[in-house]
Amino acid sequence: MYTPINQWAEDDRPREKFLLKGRASLSDSELLAILIGSGSRNESAVQLCQRILASTNNNLNLLGKLTVQQLIQFKGIGEAKAISIAAALELGRRRRVEETVELSKITSSKAVFEIMQPIIGELPHEEFWVLYLNNSNKVIYKSQISKGGLTGTLVDTRIVFKMALEHNATSIILSHNHPSGKLQASGADIQITKKLKEAGRSLDIQILDHVIITEHSYFSFADEGIF
Repeated sequence: MYTPINQWAEDDRPREKFLLKGRASLSDSELLAILIGSGSRNESAVQLCQRILASTNNNLNLLGKLTVQQLIQFKGIGEAKAISIAAALELGRRRRVEETVELSKITSSKAVFEIMQPIIGELPHEEFWVLYLNNSNKVIYKSQISKGGLTGTLVDTRIVFKMALEHNATSIILSHNHPSGKLQASGADIQITKKLKEAGRSLDIQILDHVIITEHSYFSFADEGIF
């Protein structure tokens, strides 16, 4: 037996609670319940969302990785509700990316991680990106140079420095992700870094760092003294 939300005390209903007490007062399951609007015949929207969250150990990052097809496996979740959940979490991810605009000056490898993790940290394939900096170490442009498979990606040196010249960059920072989560530079990673560093030297464009990004951490060539 369960009690439908419309029979709950007014200040316990998710929408009313949102208005009366503010968004911070709601649990993750209550916020999701507002998104999907209704539950099923046997459970409220909040109970349904609690069940969905429990399947990801109450981890919103993991929830954000579920596909629409995976979400509709939960009884009470149709395609429309699944899309609403996926769209909301994607908006959250994009908001996080935009918040990094304020972190425009690179002062450490951690700053690079903060910028790049929301973009490539959770991808199932490798991508190679370059941050282009001015002489104050502020990011003036960032670009995906290549997109690869599960274990690697190719990098065209000409494209890297063509963009540097187009944007009048005085230095650049290399970055790519390891979907495996492995925080170690491969032989290929070291080789392409050396190749780009040599090319940059002839153009008077300095390579400041190469940062490998994973979902939760990073590996910096500069910090590890590989440069």
